[in-house]
Amino acid sequence: MQKSTLRPRLEPALQVRIHDLMVKTRCVEERMIKMNRDGEGFFWIGAPGEEAFGVPLGLQVKKGQGPDFDYLHLHYRSSPLIMAMGGTMLDSLRQMGMRATDRYSAGRNFTNHYAIPEWNVAPMAPTIETQYLIAPGTAWVQRRHGGDGITIVNGGDAGTAEGDFASCLIWSTRPGKEIPMLIIVVNNKFGISTSHGTQHGVRNIADRGIPHGMQTKVINGNDVFESWAAIDEAMRYVRTERRPFLLEAHVSRLNGHSSSSGANRVDELDCILEFEKQLLADKIRTEAEIKATWERWRDEANACVKQLRTEPFPEASDIWKWTFHNDADNTLAKAGGD
Repeated sequence: MQKSTLRPRLEPALQVRIHDLMVKTRCVEERMIKMNRDGEGFFWIGAPGEEAFGVPLGLQVKKGQGPDFDYLHLHYRSSPLIMAMGGTMLDSLRQMGMRATDRYSAGRNFTNHYAIPEWNVAPMAPTIETQYLIAPGTAWVQRRHGGDGITIVNGGDAGTAEGDFASCLIWSTRPGKEIPMLIIVVNNKFGISTSHGTQHGVRNIADRGIPHGMQTKVINGNDVFESWAAIDEAMRYVRTERRPFLLEAHVSRLNGHSSSSGANRVDELDCILEFEKQLLADKIRTEAEIKATWERWRDEANACVKQLRTEPFPEASDIWKWTFHNDADNTLAKAGGD
């Protein structure tokens, strides 16, 4: 297992783009929290504090449909990744508002639960860490297919206590049948209200990959530069060697676990503020430009909420729609739901 000390040079234009996407993600999350408190959204869970890792990850995904591109099996703190890939505020807020126009679940799933076939984003389930056991399926397809497409799976530190994570490590490293998968653990040091230090005997979760012969790395996921370099290194390895890589990123959790715990701001390092200090020191952005970025995305978030208020909720009559593949005609509902 390696501790990352990488500090790449990122072009100023790329740094500005990363900052813009980080702020965009934070603003949509803040607006969803407000929607929940205003009674306009049932439940919030998201990723404030993970932007410095999630945005660089999303920008380096090979986006498309089919095995030539990257498959993604995500968890509910993946909003920075989706925003960086091209997700919109309106789509995220529609899901929070439970609107039928929600492109991810037609208003039927929790917020930040994505399903985007044209980007190989597999449908998310609210069950904890099951994505780790599902992901080897697409990686196996890519192993047989060839090319440089890889499977990316992410989850939280607490969920690695589930058997699905252990099974993922086994299935990705079978001798002679290794698969091209980037396995990510985003470690915010908490499982709901349970401290990481009271549950995990290993020093690093990434250490669990060592007995399986995996390449592993632990990084400071609150650092944009370190995150970019580590993701680039891991992706290059998986794309060329067609073997798995286990990457652990330590991040903050700025608004607690979810709305069920209040979603109040906590005193942890804010990766966006830290990145802004660097942008100012390097004269890549001015204070006025930073302020304008925040204002622009907050204004757009408010405008999106106004729009979705005019859009319909799902109809009770289509509750079974899309339950099964190619079942868009409501055949189950027509049969009385049996």
